[in-house]
Amino acid sequence: MTNQLALFPLNTVLFPGMPLHLHIFESRYKLMVNQLLNQEPIFGVVLIRRGIESLGPLAEPHMIGTTARILKADPLNDGCFNLTVIGERRFKINALSDENPYLSATIEDFPIDFKRPLDVYRRIRHLRNQVQFYLHTINRLDDMEIDLDQIQMPDDPFALIFLAASLLQIPAHEKQPALNAVTALEICQTVERLYRRENAVLRKLIHITAEQAQGFAQLN
Repeated sequence: MTNQLALFPLNTVLFPGMPLHLHIFESRYKLMVNQLLNQEPIFGVVLIRRGIESLGPLAEPHMIGTTARILKADPLNDGCFNLTVIGERRFKINALSDENPYLSATIEDFPIDFKRPLDVYRRIRHLRNQVQFYLHTINRLDDMEIDLDQIQMPDDPFALIFLAASLLQIPAHEKQPALNAVTALEICQTVERLYRRENAVLRKLIHITAEQAQGFAQLN
């Protein structure tokens, strides 16, 4: 399916099935939201390739993004909005347009090719373990006080992969390849590689922290 879609370039990657909270304060995006609330409340979230997120020229986006459906729009007294949106489906940009104050594009669906499902489910088992180690470790090292009981690892492979990608505390441009990947196996492998890299760093940090603690104990 090909259609026209309003775009919101951001310094974040929105994955299908993942929620996002937005504060809309720029005139161009207030206009966009008001228009969307009078029709189908869907726009596209795309990671910025070049440019800035707000108060500047329209940014240049990456060509793969995710449609976002507005679940809740809280209007504020100054005309701004607080939005809660949910990522729905991936899309590919065919052509950009700046005929509106905000960016829009002609897009087509970019569905996930679910080839080699058995390989996907095998990789999912490894990914689940990597995610659990990562969350427990950053919670311990950073005192983030994450309520791990509230993070349920879903059984659906796509939901798990995209939740795992969203939870990574890394720059957004490092997550974009996972959104760009064509097949479910490629997406899973991309996300798992990121977790292996991040967990290798965390293991070193745990070791350093343990040595430091032992050193402080000897000084006392």
